[in-house]
Parts: sequence; C-alpha cells; structure tokens
Amino acid sequence: MAERRDIVIAGAGIGGLTAALALAARDFQIIVCERAEKLSEVGAGIQLSPNAGGVLASLGLDKAIASAASEPISIDIRSGSSGRLVSSIPQTAIRMRYDFPWRVIARAGLQGVLAEAVAANSSIELRLGAKVVDFVGVSKDLLLGIETNKGRTILSAGALIAADGVRSELRQHIPGASIASPIGRTAWRTTLPVRTIEHVIPAMQTGLWLGPNAHFVHYPIAGGRTINIVAIVAENWKGVGWSEPGDHYRLAKHFAKWAPAARRLIETPADWLKWAILAVDANGPWVTDRIALLGDAAHAMPPFLAQGAAMAIEDAAVLAESFATAPDAATALRAYEAARRPRVAKVYKSAFETGAHYHYGQPLATIRNTALKIGGQSLALGRNDWIYNWKLEA
Repeated sequence: MAERRDIVIAGAGIGGLTAALALAARDFQIIVCERAEKLSEVGAGIQLSPNAGGVLASLGLDKAIASAASEPISIDIRSGSSGRLVSSIPQTAIRMRYDFPWRVIARAGLQGVLAEAVAANSSIELRLGAKVVDFVGVSKDLLLGIETNKGRTILSAGALIAADGVRSELRQHIPGASIASPIGRTAWRTTLPVRTIEHVIPAMQTGLWLGPNAHFVHYPIAGGRTINIVAIVAENWKGVGWSEPGDHYRLAKHFAKWAPAARRLIETPADWLKWAILAVDANGPWVTDRIALLGDAAHAMPPFLAQGAAMAIEDAAVLAESFATAPDAATALRAYEAARRPRVAKVYKSAFETGAHYHYGQPLATIRNTALKIGGQSLALGRNDWIYNWKLEA
C-alpha cells in the first residue's frame, strides 16, 4: 500500500484485537481505542469452531489458546423432552475432518490471550478509556476525535475499523447501514461449579438440548472446573443495558415440561444474567471511504451456530489481507466488504434457520431427531462443512 500504514481500531473485543494482530503481521501500525477503562468481555464462555481456530493459529496463538481452552470429548445433542441422546459428535471426528478441534474457552480467557499478544507487539498500541467519537477526512488523512477522562485528543490515521459491537455507535456513520434489532428471543447465562452438577450431566462434554420454543447449551470452562450454561427462549423483552439479572424461577417456567436432568440444571440456584438477542442484517453496507465495520458491528447474528465471534475472527484475517494487497485504504475496504459479505450473509441466514430447527415442536421435532439419529455425525457436521472448512485464500 502506497498510502499511510497506520490504522485505528475502535473496540478491544475479540474482533478488534484479532484485527490488530492480523494487520500488525502485515506491517501496519495499529492503535486500538477501547472506551472501557479495563478489558472485560461480556458473557462467560465462547465456542471456537475450527474455522476460527485456523485463523488464530495463523497468528501464532494456537499454543496459548490450547492452554486456556478445553476440548470437550464430544458434542452431545439431546431431546429436551425425554433427555435421550439424539446424536453425538466425537472430538476426534472434528479434528480429523477439519484439522482443528472444537474448543470452548472463557471469553475473558480468549481476550486475555489476544491482549497479551497485543501487548508484546511493538506495532500495536492499546489505549483504554479512549472512545472514538467523531472523525473527518482531510486529503489522505482521517482525523479522529478521541475522548478520554483527561479530555479530547485528535488522532490522525489512514483508516478506522469500527469493531465496537452489536450496539455500535460508529455504525451510524455508514450510510444505509443495518441497525441492531431484537429477534424475539432472550439468552440467559450462568456458570456452575462442576462439583454441583457432575452427577446430572457429563462435565467434559458440550451438551445441546433441543425443545419447543427453547434450547440450551452447556460446556466446561476454566480448566474444566466450571460449567457455562446458556439458555435461549422465545421471549419479547428489551433490556436497557448489555445484560440484567434474571429470575431463574421465570426461566424455569420455559422448561417445566422438559426432562428431569434438564430441569435440574435450570433450577439449580445460581446468579443468572439475561439479555435480549439482537441481530444486525449482514446484507447492509459495512464500508464508506476510509471507515469499515467489523464483527458484530457489521453483522451480529443469533448464537445458534456459535459463529458470532468466528465471523469476526475471519473478518480480521480478510481485512488484513485486503490491506496488504490493495493500493489504498478505500480500495482495501471495498475488497474486504466484497469478500466477506456474501459468506457472512449466508452464515447469518443459516443461523436463523438453525434456531428455528432447534425450537421445533411436534411433529417436526420427532422428524428432526430421527434424521439426526440416523444421519449421525456425518449429517450433523456435513451440513456445516462449508462453515468449518473455511480458510483464508491469499
């Protein structure tokens, strides 16, 4: 690139930090501005599918992530009403099929691995308590207004990447960009010590329980000492903030007719948080001139395929490749959008379809379960090969 090689990234979440590392690996100078005074990821756990694992490994992070993550023995799909096992996908089959495992990790753990790599990289500066509030283009420069607790400063850069999440404030500067909208479902999250529930469910497996108008997933984090539980229910609720305390007695009503083991997990006394699931239509524009959206700011999607963070990680890899091969920032950002939007839009659509399948009532639930049981891991994995097999095309 003949133009200036300094880029500002707004947001130090998983997408923003991955983008910083990917761009720095291509010899760009990066400043990451994070409005929070300290790094703190929303949510307890995250699933890292093989497509995300491959990108992170290309950045030299595989060993650190493997140390912080767990690799469940299998992904077990169960009927919510009966508790019976519908299908089981062994970790060995995932590794053999995609060359990378399916890992689960605390969000803070993944952010910590990324932040440590950022701190060790002399091409990246992380500024906490710094919020990008506005910007103006002047010739070949982009002047950005940054607010801190010490006042306002001005940064000059070649481009701005808005990785500021589903509730992005910078998205409004992209003409015609999609807005974040609730999808009529809420997510409830808690963590439980393994010792309190290991007699109810296998601790070192990822469990996916499917039922009418609801489903939940559980998997080990914190070195297998803690189980992360996320329940998704059909519910029209709009929270004011990112999340709010949830009354688990109200949550339990959604699972009153489920199998005893499922009810035990949901009814175990714990501190639950709930939040409205928001989506940002991936088909909207992501780019204008020297500004681009990345991750949830561009295409927040329901968590039914566990691909929200994975798509942000893929975005980061493609963004860096686009900057490395384009003659200027505007061309790079257009190439990034053109390369990413068709795939992400397809994943976005598939996530909604998967959510509908998960929440089937009868008789469709029986048909779904029978197909999964007969088709086994070939069906469960094969339908998403196009997602998990993704690799950056240089």
